[in-house]
Amino acid sequence: MKTKKYSNGEITILWKPDKCTHSGICVKTLPKVYNPKERPWVKPENAKTDELIDQVSKCPSGALSIK
Repeated sequence: MKTKKYSNGEITILWKPDKCTHSGICVKTLPKVYNPKERPWVKPENAKTDELIDQVSKCPSGALSIK
């Protein structure tokens, strides 16, 4: 299973596209971080670390995790 990594220098967001159910919770919660129309589509530098941790914990599919 492929995993993509996005870091803000403090934490790294891991995204497993094969697990993603595209519920859109990430985009609705932190639209400045998650924008599927841009590349890279995850820009963790656009939010505080605690905001990222909170949002990732709400991912229903488990496609997003923190390292």
